[in-house]
This record gives sequence, structure tokens and C-alpha cells, in this order.
Amino acid sequence: MSRRCELTGVGPMTGNNVSHAHNKTRRRCLPNLQKKRIWLPEEKKFITVKATAKALKTLDKKGYHAMMKELAQKTK
Repeated sequence: MSRRCELTGVGPMTGNNVSHAHNKTRRRCLPNLQKKRIWLPEEKKFITVKATAKALKTLDKKGYHAMMKELAQKTK
């Protein structure tokens, strides 16, 4: 199960922890993923999505179908 948002495609970022002595060790910044059941009135059913908290706020504003259409245009 990947740590990737199903609505926006956001995944983990990598970087460095830098100590006072300027030693660098690798680190990962994980996205704030949440599982959410959403109701699709057009299909009359619930679906479960794994999305970031920011994507869930956008989902409330735009709607599921608009977000999926936007994601399809980005991947073309």
C-alpha cells in the first residue's frame, strides 16, 4: 500500500536532517493521509478514498468528479 494521495498524487518527500556539526542524515516527510468514505449521489454508493487533508478540503469545495477530471488532465 503506497503512501500516495489518490486525488492529487502527492507522495513522500525526502531531505536531510542537519545536526549542529553539519552532519547530514536522510529523512522522509510523509503526506498527511486520511481514509475517508464519501457519498457519490450520481452512483448512489459510498467509496473510500485515501487522500491528504488538503485534498479533502478541496474535495468538499469542488466535488469528486471535478477533482478526478482535473487529475486526468494533469496526467495527459
